[in-house]
Amino acid sequence: MDEGSTSRLPPLPAIRVFEAAARHLSFTRAAEELGMTQAAVSYQIRLLEDRVGAPLFRRLTRRVELTDTGERLAPAVTEALAKLAGAFAAARDDTGGLLSITSIHTFATNWLVPRLGRFQLAHPGIAVRLDTKTKLVDFARGDNDIGIRHGMGVWPGLAAHPLMPIEYTALCSPALRDRVGGLAHPRDLLQLPLFWDGGDAYWQRWFATAGVSVPESVSNGGLQLENQQMMGRAAQAGQGVALVNPTFFLDELAAGELVRPFPFSIRDEGSYHLVYLDSRRDVPKIAAFREWILAEIAADERQGLSAAG
Repeated sequence: MDEGSTSRLPPLPAIRVFEAAARHLSFTRAAEELGMTQAAVSYQIRLLEDRVGAPLFRRLTRRVELTDTGERLAPAVTEALAKLAGAFAAARDDTGGLLSITSIHTFATNWLVPRLGRFQLAHPGIAVRLDTKTKLVDFARGDNDIGIRHGMGVWPGLAAHPLMPIEYTALCSPALRDRVGGLAHPRDLLQLPLFWDGGDAYWQRWFATAGVSVPESVSNGGLQLENQQMMGRAAQAGQGVALVNPTFFLDELAAGELVRPFPFSIRDEGSYHLVYLDSRRDVPKIAAFREWILAEIAADERQGLSAAG
């Protein structure tokens, strides 16, 4: 790198403000995140635009949009700041200490929490903090080491490892199945309470996949429960049929406490992914968790194949 290359960079505060404003598409939210006034954000953006020689945002009546120049610049700035944050984090003593994980609530409750004890037994020098808040985390800020996200696996500056598909299938207790004289056809489920967590759309898709024409409402008196853990437990108690991710209930399926009466399933786009700053992939505590969770996922896949067979 030539000696004057960094001196040609715009001021770092202006770059940081641009990254936040581009991510939020809002000067107000960028100001809130960075602890600045909106006027200060506008000033830093103007300063950066002067250095670039072109506008980076279109100022509309109640919002802002990135210009073509801003669109080209934003991913590169995000990635550069992520690498910079990762480099400073890696320079700290990261051989142990606290591993901060942010996760989607459903994945944390149904899959991660029951297994975390195994990770801590294998790595007693690493304490774990788990955060299931719904806000999207900016890993470059350094508040979290790793996360579980759902999507297509492409996030600027982040390494992403696919964990499992977002899949839903019908599960019930064997006692409920036997109590109604067996379930010979998917349409038989329409006579039972069906659990759901936000409307009938997923059940509609599942029945369509099974080749069953259903009415507009298929809930049939089922409880509306707020997460898959609740639905699975209600199904396990024989109260109805739950449309849930079977990977979250492998132990119950293996023990015969839940059964999958029909092979049909539906999937959302994307998958659950393990993510972290790409620049921190070699930090020991992150590498240890990555190795552990991918091994757990592989074991689940073998167990799932065994159960299916």
